[in-house]
Amino acid sequence: MVENGSTKTNPPEDLKPGGSPAAEAPASSAHWWIDFVVILVVVIFIFGLYQPVRVDGTSMLPVLEDQDKLLINKFIYRFDDIHRGDVVVFYYPRDHSKSYIKRIIALPGDDLRIDHGKVFVNGAAVTENYVPLKYQDERSEPDMQIPAGEYFVMGDHRSISSDSRDFGPVARGLIYGRAAFVFWPVDQAGMVR
Repeated sequence: MVENGSTKTNPPEDLKPGGSPAAEAPASSAHWWIDFVVILVVVIFIFGLYQPVRVDGTSMLPVLEDQDKLLINKFIYRFDDIHRGDVVVFYYPRDHSKSYIKRIIALPGDDLRIDHGKVFVNGAAVTENYVPLKYQDERSEPDMQIPAGEYFVMGDHRSISSDSRDFGPVARGLIYGRAAFVFWPVDQAGMVR
């Protein structure tokens, strides 16, 4: 029955005088445990697939800033190939206790040339909208073919980045995730592109 925009219903039998609300307690406890188990499964699933990491440094400006916190997808490359432009996390080739985050520039078998900061892959100039003019540099690299099972990586802040121009291509086995989502600071939260 509706009167003046409100509803009027009869209370359930157990809430009428003389009813027994205590009879609901065991069901409520069971619901709490079910909720807890579901949340636990979801958390394990999410953190089994994703790992939180903190950016240490500015070599990926403007996409990632120093101290940004993000989630990396640890399993994507078990089901998908690594692509040019992916932002990946890998063990530093010269010290596996350190991790770096950089962008994939060239894939195994690609011919790569860098001429005064301009990148060419397989003879074609690469459009790099993620590298603003103020972060470009004039470094050059001789023509090279990326070895099988290795990837050429570079930071977006080219003038300060330590990357494959310094330590060479990165072996596939050292790459352990793709940057997925910045979650801190909140005002910069979003997908990593």
